Amino acid sequence: MPFTRIAAKSDLPEPGEAKEFTVGERVVCVANVNGANSAMDNVCLHRGGPLGQGVIMDNKVVCPWHGWEWDPQTGQAGHSAAFRVAVYPIRVEGDDVLIEM
Repeated sequence: MPFTRIAAKSDLPEPGEAKEFTVGERVVCVANVNGANSAMDNVCLHRGGPLGQGVIMDNKVVCPWHGWEWDPQTGQAGHSAAFRVAVYPIRVEGDDVLIEM
């Protein structure tokens, strides 16, 4: 799969924040944990909450609806290895933020 531009570098979330980005018909969550950006599916597996509207706590994205925690590097839920959202390769080239879905 080719990489697709999703944003300008200046649009990325600040360290300790998450943000939503639209990629075609889907929405992804980009999380900045300690200066490292990760991209994952934006839909919490619990009740469909928008992860990109959540907060970063203890290096995890916390869903704003019910508090489920997700590791933005692996997509694994904090409470159970049985739950995992998709993660996507992300890179910055010049001023462009690219994601591979």
